[in-house]
Amino acid sequence: MELHVYKSADEVITGLADFCVRTINEVIAAKGECNLVLSGGNSPKKLYELLVSASYKNKVDWSRTWFFFGDERYVPFTDKDNNGLMAKQSLFDPLNIDEAKIFYINTALTPEAAAVDYAQKIIAHFGADPIQFDLVLLGLGDNAHTASLFPHTKVLYEMKALVSALFIDEIQSYRITMTAPLINEAHEIAFLVYGAAKATAVHNILEGERDIDNYPAQLIEAEEGTVYWFLDEAAAELIEKK
Repeated sequence: MELHVYKSADEVITGLADFCVRTINEVIAAKGECNLVLSGGNSPKKLYELLVSASYKNKVDWSRTWFFFGDERYVPFTDKDNNGLMAKQSLFDPLNIDEAKIFYINTALTPEAAAVDYAQKIIAHFGADPIQFDLVLLGLGDNAHTASLFPHTKVLYEMKALVSALFIDEIQSYRITMTAPLINEAHEIAFLVYGAAKATAVHNILEGERDIDNYPAQLIEAEEGTVYWFLDEAAAELIEKK
């Protein structure tokens, strides 16, 4: 695990943007293409908006990148809360990404069918190769959830499925999410976390006792690669060992 702490949220986003550019370029140079898993929510939206800016958009050959989603809210694609729609508007459209390179989670299906469908698409994409993403981007909720691995849900103990559907009592809605074992196979995993509201969760995950029911993000431990935490000083305030 590596911690990268910056003074402000803007500096965190810039630091992660530079990391993404460097990592994606290294993967493309080595393999010819990159398999990237995106995170939803407000924090990554700012990252995507920076990546499409004039100073960043030409730093990567985006045509050699395949895009996936770590999780999705069970709402129509046209809903403002849909992660796929947010990424389309903030990242894919500005970069003119070929639709064939984008793997959306199909929320027109039932939650369970959407999970199965997404897993099948992932399996088909990798074919005979190991199912291993090059870079997974993750956020963190105040309640220590990441992707849609929410506290006290059965998905935290899922060991076989690549993708699962779950109903979350806390928010009274369904989500479709990549499971921890799938995420942990990635070469690189990067958390983007900023703001004082996240400080307690960050401390509990990184320095608290092992308790995945209350702190699901503790499940994220790269099998072979590295987990990077990109934090601002406010989010890192309660970490004792920086």
